[in-house]
Amino acid sequence: MDWVQSEPVLLYLAVSAAFAGSALHKSIKNKVKAGRSGVCWLLLSLLIMATFSFFLLSGGAGLSVFIVSCITCYISIPVNDLLPAEDKAVLITGCDSGLGHALAKHLDELGVLVFASVLDKEGQGAEDLRRICSSRLAVIQLDVTNSEEIKAACSEIKSRLQGLWGVVHNAGVMGYVADGELLPITVYKQCMDVNFIGAAHITKVFLPLLRKAKGRLVSISSMAGHTPIPGLAAYAASKAALTMYCAVMRQDLFKWGVKVAAIHPSGFRTNIFGSRENWSSQSQSFLDSLMPDVKEDYGEEYLETFKDLHREMVATSSSDLTPVLEDVCHALLARKPHFSYAPGRFAHFIPCLFRYFPLWVYDHFARQIFKNRRNILPRSLRRSQTTTNSRS
Repeated sequence: MDWVQSEPVLLYLAVSAAFAGSALHKSIKNKVKAGRSGVCWLLLSLLIMATFSFFLLSGGAGLSVFIVSCITCYISIPVNDLLPAEDKAVLITGCDSGLGHALAKHLDELGVLVFASVLDKEGQGAEDLRRICSSRLAVIQLDVTNSEEIKAACSEIKSRLQGLWGVVHNAGVMGYVADGELLPITVYKQCMDVNFIGAAHITKVFLPLLRKAKGRLVSISSMAGHTPIPGLAAYAASKAALTMYCAVMRQDLFKWGVKVAAIHPSGFRTNIFGSRENWSSQSQSFLDSLMPDVKEDYGEEYLETFKDLHREMVATSSSDLTPVLEDVCHALLARKPHFSYAPGRFAHFIPCLFRYFPLWVYDHFARQIFKNRRNILPRSLRRSQTTTNSRS
């Protein structure tokens, strides 16, 4: 154990302790949500840097590299430097319920002038916002697929403001969850119209106001927008389009001083799943739309598994929307916002698994996502498998 007592090792330990303490202090001061995964990554990074520097580089050179690496990591810890919220005006789409509803309340509490757009201005969600929030908040009728309502909403906001600080594209639909071949084309069209075309249309109409304020364009995309998840062909394709749209708009709007951010949450319990009754109704419509030969190939047992997905998705989703709300607020109010945010459990791990590991590793993981469908094959595949086994 003499090597433990050697001077270089003691220096490495001293630098490590100083770095860990400083990083922890900065994280607590700026309310950085590290969590277990963040702590693990910090410790792992520290171990890798120390091992590389100590064993692969000699003497002072290794220690210098290690110190520089620690300083770089420390600088990369985000600083919670926020702009004042009281003089900001923000439009949020899809505020009838779920995340948009919660975000409208949260920003209103911070002092933001919120324009909460809803599908039904006389509905329960709109009424709750009027009753709970301050008099600053304005409820606006806005269907993101309706050109006339988009123009009317813009005229209403223009009559009150010279510039608009932020637009948050929150309105979204998932449609039904099933194999891509089985989804009705209407589901693909609805997802694209609401999740992508609607966001692009609103951006185009409201950009003159955003450019005047040199404000923020924030889109609630999804982890499925850059990571393939079985059963979400329509939803994921629309969110992938939205994600790439944000990436290009970030470049296009940079010269105007408008900052663009995309939020990629993992599973959160919002109204995007719809009610169980609505899911059952969609399930029946979905079954009725299938061609007889397709229905025969997949079989009733396989098709029945989709009916239970609503309960499973709701059960495995987090009801605490705080991580998403905090990231949207950071994107809107931070002096130096990020382009991409990933709130929620496994929001970093799953995309990392898809991008950096062999594809068979991710494929194996993806097959485990929906428990009740893991071991059920379509009827035609079961027959082929039975025939092959009997011949062997």
